[in-house]
Amino acid sequence: MTDTLAAILLGILEGLTEFLPVSSTGHLILATEFLGFDQSEWEVFNIAIQPAAILAIVVLYWRTFWDVAKGLLGFEKGALAFVRNLLVAFFPAVILGLAFGDIIETMLGNAVLVCWSLIIGGIAILAIERWANPPAEGPGVSGVPLRTAILIGVVQCLAMIPGVSRSGATILGAMAFGVDRKTAAEFSFFLAVPTLSGATVYQLYKHGSSLTGDDLQLIAIGSAAGFVTALVVVKVFVAVVTKIGFAPFAWYRIVIGAAGLAWLTLA
Repeated sequence: MTDTLAAILLGILEGLTEFLPVSSTGHLILATEFLGFDQSEWEVFNIAIQPAAILAIVVLYWRTFWDVAKGLLGFEKGALAFVRNLLVAFFPAVILGLAFGDIIETMLGNAVLVCWSLIIGGIAILAIERWANPPAEGPGVSGVPLRTAILIGVVQCLAMIPGVSRSGATILGAMAFGVDRKTAAEFSFFLAVPTLSGATVYQLYKHGSSLTGDDLQLIAIGSAAGFVTALVVVKVFVAVVTKIGFAPFAWYRIVIGAAGLAWLTLA
């Protein structure tokens, strides 16, 4: 398989999984392992294509971002609460990411850890789906209490373990704290903007000088594939989880994790 085709496939995989509670990082690690690529050679690529998913959120929710921007100029309460909630939820990831960045990078090469994280995370989703009782409707991201926003940010830090899923941790964490499904999903989408941007900037700062022209071309190709895919996935995902919940994604995680363990054991 050529590097160009691999970049397209990995980009599509990123777009498919970034906003689903199935762990995009875990899937990219398993995919590069399955394709027989050197994990370290694709590590920066897997992170550098994440801004494409961020752009998809900005495009799909441009009106929300526009309204918040206008509201900030007028010091509107709702806009200020929207930004406040995202910032306080983002802050724990900044602290832990800077403190344990080297340890996190080491874990990114552990495919077995990814499989176990997928399985355990799937079981956790089933448990939360069964025992959490979120309201049918909610006040939106700006209406999430400050304390709840902070707790969501703390739970998001679990996603530093590859295979846990950033979106899964934030969405299910929010639901466990009493946030409705739609608001929980959108909070996760919007929180991805500062979180993924920060992670990408940090990685490019550390490794950007080693990137060649060919590397940047592959990143551009993968980003384009991820952007188009994410545009479709996000709209479908919100409709699905609002109606039937997260159980299908939980069972998917368990099956993929178990299959991955079996394959790694036999390989």
